[in-house]
Amino acid sequence: MSEKQREIYDMIIELPEELYGKILDYLDYLKFTTIVDKAPEELIIKDKEDLINKLAEGIKDTDAGNVVSLEEAIAEIKQTLAE
Repeated sequence: MSEKQREIYDMIIELPEELYGKILDYLDYLKFTTIVDKAPEELIIKDKEDLINKLAEGIKDTDAGNVVSLEEAIAEIKQTLAE
């Protein structure tokens, strides 16, 4: 265990048990933000207008036949997250 890991462990052990749920929630949030930071810009939805624009682009791509299979999409997502 590294020194930082030991420091985090010691801090958590000293906290009241009723805070453990909040700590787990925060750790999940940190993992999520790390994944989002690595995600390509075209996959991030910034606001309602951005969502509408991305959905419209998706509809155009679908109408034009620019689609991939579910298996190809999953493989690409896994590759992106692994980078």
